[in-house]
Amino acid sequence: MPATSRTARAINDRLALQLLQHEGPLTAAQLKQLTGLSRPSVADLVERLGAAGLIEVVGEAGEQRRGPNAKVYGIVAGLARLAALDVRTEGVAVLVSDLVGGVLAEASVPIADDAGTGPAVEQAVALVERAAKEAGADRLHTVGIGAPGLIDPATGELRDSGGLPAWHRRLVAAVQERFPESRVTVENETNLAALAEQRDGVARDRDTFVLLWLDLGIGAALVLDGALRRGASGGAGEVGFLPVPGTSGVPSATDCYGGFHSLASASAITALAAEHGVGGVLRAADGSGTRGTAGRATADRGRVLATPHAPAHAVDLVRAAAHGADPAGARFLDALADRVALGAAAVVSVLDPGCVVLGGEIGRAGGPALAARVHRRLARMSPLPTEVRTSALGGGAVLRGALLKARDAAQEDLFGPPVR
Repeated sequence: MPATSRTARAINDRLALQLLQHEGPLTAAQLKQLTGLSRPSVADLVERLGAAGLIEVVGEAGEQRRGPNAKVYGIVAGLARLAALDVRTEGVAVLVSDLVGGVLAEASVPIADDAGTGPAVEQAVALVERAAKEAGADRLHTVGIGAPGLIDPATGELRDSGGLPAWHRRLVAAVQERFPESRVTVENETNLAALAEQRDGVARDRDTFVLLWLDLGIGAALVLDGALRRGASGGAGEVGFLPVPGTSGVPSATDCYGGFHSLASASAITALAAEHGVGGVLRAADGSGTRGTAGRATADRGRVLATPHAPAHAVDLVRAAAHGADPAGARFLDALADRVALGAAAVVSVLDPGCVVLGGEIGRAGGPALAARVHRRLARMSPLPTEVRTSALGGGAVLRGALLKARDAAQEDLFGPPVR
């Protein structure tokens, strides 16, 4: 394309919008510094973007000089309303935000195992409608959905997965039917959690890292050179199927028992706690406690479904062990770190990510105590230096990632593709 003044203006405008997306509100002087444009060019683009209704003055910033305060410019938040959904086996959480991510409404609803596909879908869609109404949104520009399971890279749709509720797949189509003018996207929950950690969490300083998801089941998300990698079939990160030592067999194409799942799923962790004498009430340093029970799980893509109480008990047991002074709890945490390190070492040996983030509710419950233990074991098992960090976002990571994905999609639609 020949370089013209019109083309140059379009590039400069998109560059300024991209900076406002990533950096937040900026003064004209800051835009000048970040873009390298001249003062008159910045003044022109600010005027153009303001006239187009894309940016507005959102405040003032004091300058170290005489004269009036500098105006601070930001993206017009009211240009669009967005929704994000976190779809779990036991329910749905939703939030509605403006275009810059300001939360306007939040809600959640539990969905019983025996609810049936139709009623479950209706409950979830009605929740989105109520949240949108509470936020004063007549229309949702984009809806981002995070769900367990594989996303077909060719169609962008949630693939049929044995072990996951049937209403999960139906929900995406139902949301699109109920909001026909909205753009609806779906992404694997662990991938969204990694996006959130990359943008707003503990991996902001990393272009390459692996998020190891320890929650209801086991999974991983791979961010390499700043980009999320999904694999040829959308299954990158299927670490639940990793053959590892210490199991009673090997996994198969349809069953991850015998793989890493057998060592580090919620039900396996609950059973491990019982083996170390902490399957009953384990007291934390603050005096709180929890009662553990063994659970049974069914296999699915790194997002294994367990009996309803097993995940909660596993989270509570790990949290109490990590924050308590009980010797039995410390031994349990050591044993858990041994298991987690096996899966992490396999991923590290192939990808050399330099950083592993322990995410999900169990990863966050283990906190620095679990991360430090896994780090020491990795250092003994692998010659590749690898940091081990704890998620900063915990259970909210999936919803945050879904919102970020919806925001990116909406802003790209409204502003044009990013400058490369």
